[in-house]
Order: sequence, then C-alpha cells, then structure tokens
Amino acid sequence: MFQTLWKKFSALALFAMLVGAGVGSLAPVNAAQAQPGVVVRTLPDFTDLVEQVGPSVVNIRTLERVSAPSLGMDGMDEDMLEFLRRFGFPVPSVPRQQKPQRPQPQEEQPVGLGSGFILSSDGYVMTNAHVVEGADEVIVTLTDKREFKAKIIGSDKRTDVALVKINATGLPAVKIGDVNRLKVGEWVIAIGSPFGLENSVTAGIVSAKQRDTGDYVPFIQTDVAINPGNSGGPLINMRGEVVGINSQIYSRSGGYMGISFAIPIDEAMRVSEQLRTTGRVIRGRIGVQIGPVTKDIAESIGLGKPMGALVTGVEAGSPADKAGVEPGDIITRFDGKPIEKLSDLPRLVGNTKPGTRSTITVFRRGKSKDLSVLVAEVEPDEPVAQPSEREGKPSSAAQQLGLAVRPLTEAQKKELKLRGGVLVTQAVGPAARAGLREGDIILAVANVEILSVKDFEAALARADKGKPLNVLFRRGDWVQYTLIRPAK
Repeated sequence: MFQTLWKKFSALALFAMLVGAGVGSLAPVNAAQAQPGVVVRTLPDFTDLVEQVGPSVVNIRTLERVSAPSLGMDGMDEDMLEFLRRFGFPVPSVPRQQKPQRPQPQEEQPVGLGSGFILSSDGYVMTNAHVVEGADEVIVTLTDKREFKAKIIGSDKRTDVALVKINATGLPAVKIGDVNRLKVGEWVIAIGSPFGLENSVTAGIVSAKQRDTGDYVPFIQTDVAINPGNSGGPLINMRGEVVGINSQIYSRSGGYMGISFAIPIDEAMRVSEQLRTTGRVIRGRIGVQIGPVTKDIAESIGLGKPMGALVTGVEAGSPADKAGVEPGDIITRFDGKPIEKLSDLPRLVGNTKPGTRSTITVFRRGKSKDLSVLVAEVEPDEPVAQPSEREGKPSSAAQQLGLAVRPLTEAQKKELKLRGGVLVTQAVGPAARAGLREGDIILAVANVEILSVKDFEAALARADKGKPLNVLFRRGDWVQYTLIRPAK
C-alpha cells in the first residue's frame, strides 16, 4: 500500500517539475519558434485583385448559322410530315408545282462558350483559338452587360491563341506580367465563365512551369479550378498582372480534377502581335525529324548528359540538308541557346523569322560542330477533311484501338504520290497514346500494306489483340513507325 502511494506521489512530483520547466506546458507553440527560418504567412485576400482585374475579363459566346427546317402544311416540317405519311396518318398534300419555291431561312445556334480579356482600350480581346474556331459570329459581353459583335482578327491552332476586335473605346485593359518572375508555389487566380457562370473567380498555386504538352508552348501548370467555359480567361498573379491564358485541363470526366494548364503570356503576346499585323503566325523551320536523347545514348557517344535533339531524318533539299545536317547528329544549340530537351528545338526554330541566317551546333562522332542554316517558313495549316456521313462507324477492332479512318480521294493520292493508305479522322485512347493524331495517313499495319479501308479492317482483324500493333504512318513529308499497345 505504501509503495503504491509513493509511486503516485513521485509521478505527480515529476509532472509538476516538468510543468514548471515549461516542458509539459499546454500553451500553443509558435511555428516560427519551432522551425527557425520558416516564415509563417496567412492566406491571401483576393478581393482587391478581383476588383482591379475583373472588369477586364469578358464572356465570349459563338454562334453558327444553320438552315432552318423547311415547313410544310400547317407549319409542320417536312421530316414530321414524312413520318406521318409512312405510318398511314392522313396528311393533306400540296402538288409539288404549287409549293412556294423560296430559300430556306438561316438560324443562328449557339455552339460555344468561353472567356477572354481586354488587351487594349480600343477593343482588342485575347482568347483561345478553340473558343472561336468554326464560329460564324462571335459575341463579347463585358462585365457591365454591354454586348458587341466581334471580328476575328486571327487565330493560331498551334498555340491555341486567338485575337478578336470589338468596336469600343475606353475599355479597361489588363496589365501584362513577366512570366520569368513567376515561381512554383506562387498564388494565382483565374477569372472566367465556367459552365456559363460569368465572373467566377477561383484560386490556387503554380504547380509547375515549362510543362511539355505541345510542340510550341511550354505550359504553366496550376491547381486553379478550371472548367469548360474558363478557356481563354486570364491567369493572374498577386500583383494583378496576367501571366497566362487558361487553356486546358487534365480530366477523365470532363470536369476539373486538380490539374490545369495556361499558355504563358509572353508566348501569347508574341502570337497576338503577329495576328494583329498579318492575321496569321509565321514560323520558321529547318526540315529535320527529331527524337529524344536518352541517358544511355548520351553516355555511349561521349555527350555526357542527356540533352539536345537527335536528328532521325533530314528532308531532302531542306535548310538543314543544305547546311550539312546528317541523320544521327545531335543538335545541342540553336543560335547559341542550349537545347536541353527535345521540345526546345521546334520552339526556338519556330520563333525565328524565316529568312534568318542562324547557327546550329551539332554533336557528331564525339565532336561539336557549328553549321550555318537559312531558316525557311512553315507552311500554313490546311483544314483536315471530315469523314462523310455515308462512311459508317468504325469496326469494333478499330474502336478498341481508338481509331477511325476514311479512304483517301484520288486527288489526295495523286498530290501525295501514294498508291493507297487511309486517313485518320479520329485518334483517341491507345492510338493517341501511340502518337497518332487526326490527319495522319496510315500506310501499313502489322507489316501489311494498306491500300483501302477494307485492307485496314482486314489487317486489324488478323492482328493479335494481345500484342502491340506496329503501324507505319505518314505525317506531312515524314514517314515513321509507332506501336499501338492494347488497353489493359
């Protein structure tokens, strides 16, 4: 009994000593004291930013003109009258020669919704190219509810930037920020019209910079909530400056999933200046096909670290061919700027004015060599022909690979100097992961030449569904192989 009481007394005494020394104190510990050197900040207040930038953000909706259905007796359209006739309902008919011959009226139907922001007080507005693509009419709505019909000055699919103009003056223009000052972890906000809800504000941080998801644009990745309708709206830093255009999201459901991408504003401004001047973007090219430089390749040839762009093909008669570039060369610099990764080269060359004499540095057989190249111009994009309604649906084998194709016309075969092949009209899922895209021409499947859609379907039917499928395809002037791996 005595021993038990003594143990309890000793424990209480020890606790009292600890409390007296501050070790067992229940008072909150200051985070800055617990971790010296760490600055504790409160969450930011975005109200001033929204008041400052909000009036410069606009809502953009697009309209498409479509023919209204022709009306028959009693105001019923012809399709409904035909339906009634087929099922035996009495329908009064009018002799064909007595029916009035008049042109069908056109109706304007909404086809898209997005956002944009005012670049200048005289009415220039920047948005995404995909927001205004295919539009017959563009309507810009300001925050004060004024509406204007906008003229599309130009758009660039490669960067997804478009410039439109409204007839207005004295508009509140945005401030353009410096993307180079933008840091990962920095707070940013987006203002736009997600799902048509105007003047919506969302906030988050910069998740990454220089994210490679396109040929010409090193995207800014954020965790700002971006949804359909936000496209074309501004990404704004804490100084109230626009640092990007919200353009894409990563999603499996069509909605926001925590990853969104913005076009850096410096790249967008370069594009918009060309669009304002000429209505299109002029880019440079040197005529090489390139691939990545792996660590193993770099070490085996004495390059040291994996960097640069491996030349896998040189277009005959191209600027690179005339400059002496050879397949197997590794381009490490362009005009003195280092090529750290594969995507750096097309961006640097693309931003070079055609006709410029530039220097490319190649690593060849253990030595670096400078070559002089005269940059040429990239040919403008041509619209990809859409499949006709009579072509029917792709086979189940093609659908499993994520492919839809249509035959080449005789004119296309003659122009491209091809015996056959099929044109890719859709590439999703496994096909997209393999690098195929709309507009590619499939020439062979599993080492079997493809001359028609029938050949294509037969080759897929014979292929082993559990193994990767090799596909030879043409894109532009280049022909290459890819492997389509079946979905697991």
